[in-house]
Amino acid sequence: MLLTALLALTPLISGRALALDDPSEMLNDPAQEKRAAAIGAQLRCLVCQNESIEDSSAGLARDLRHVVREHVAKGESDAQIMAWMTHRYGEFIRLKPQFSMATLLLWTMPALAVAVGIGSALVMMRRKQEEPPLTEAEATRLASLLREESKS
Repeated sequence: MLLTALLALTPLISGRALALDDPSEMLNDPAQEKRAAAIGAQLRCLVCQNESIEDSSAGLARDLRHVVREHVAKGESDAQIMAWMTHRYGEFIRLKPQFSMATLLLWTMPALAVAVGIGSALVMMRRKQEEPPLTEAEATRLASLLREESKS
């Protein structure tokens, strides 16, 4: 009974459960399997989009796990595998994209938009407050109009 309870709790104790559908997906070499799982944890499931391919049970994630394990078995480095996946599927496949000007723009755009909005509001408020004084001709004309209106 105790053994059954411990076996049932094993996925909870281990930290996270992998979505490997079939044990045959795993590599025979534990070190290679660990590397493949670490690489897969950095890759986004293109179907689920908020899970790594190691955590997803989607068919495409299974196929991507298989591809990663093939590359690991061939002896490719982690950088080579990530470069291949990024070249094939784009930067979106990375759960943590590399820093670039595009990602800098992506992260700074909201702050930039707020700054532009505040700046525009301040310029508009200043323009409303800075009305030029009446010229002498305008002041005379205004006074005459007010006199005519007060008579009626």
